[in-house]
Amino acid sequence: MIRRLFYMTLGASLAVWVMRKLEALKPEHVARRTASHLRDFAGDVRAGAATRENELRARHGLGTVGHRPTNNDVKDGR
Repeated sequence: MIRRLFYMTLGASLAVWVMRKLEALKPEHVARRTASHLRDFAGDVRAGAATRENELRARHGLGTVGHRPTNNDVKDGR
């Protein structure tokens, strides 16, 4: 009796775990996580590029460049 109860509990736990893993693989969840990671990566790349540009400008005697916020909502290409 205890053995059956153990295996029934184990099976139910595995079923819940598998269902949660499968739920996480839905396209909307994957897209949301991917977009978040890409946004973070792009921010890191921009920060690294600005740092490197300031290093190069300092080495060659040019002024430093401040961080300019980008506005991607402009429709006319400016």
